[in-house]
Amino acid sequence: MGQNGYRGEVAKKSRNRGAGTRPARPPRAAAASGSTGAAQTGAAKTGTAQLTAPDTKATSIKTEGYPGQHLGLPERGPGSVASMPRRVAALFIDWLLSMLIAYWLTRSQFWTIAVFAVEVYILTALGGSTVGKRLVGIRTVRIGGGLIGFGWALVRTAILLTVVPPLLTDRDLRGLHDRASNTIVVRI
Repeated sequence: MGQNGYRGEVAKKSRNRGAGTRPARPPRAAAASGSTGAAQTGAAKTGTAQLTAPDTKATSIKTEGYPGQHLGLPERGPGSVASMPRRVAALFIDWLLSMLIAYWLTRSQFWTIAVFAVEVYILTALGGSTVGKRLVGIRTVRIGGGLIGFGWALVRTAILLTVVPPLLTDRDLRGLHDRASNTIVVRI
């Protein structure tokens, strides 16, 4: 065993990259940990690894002030990112409407998901908003501008129907279905 309690080559190498720049542990703290006097001076000279807490100022992630800021969207009003309560209300309205249509057409609620998928797909592709979205004052738009189109609306709707990916949102409140189709839901 080496003089600092480790075996082999690891004990001879410094674990801290900047071991020479950090102050050594005071003798009082080393004595409290059960080290001997020889180990104290050896540890100070060899620069063995010391655990330190990361600097929170240096490692903190820069957060945006509001959703959509780095996309150039306003914080409030028309064109700002739609809030989650508005989205949930729109989803609830669309689902109820789909249930009513499915029951009216087939006398069964089994077809609700199919009616919902068709409604979301066609109305999103043509105008960017479903009946529920229109009622709560939101719509889906492409990040770069322009129409969503039938191709991207199909991708978005297919991922939306899997339920979990839309719940995984980023800092702009974009679910995986929005990120896959390069869209965002904004207020009208």
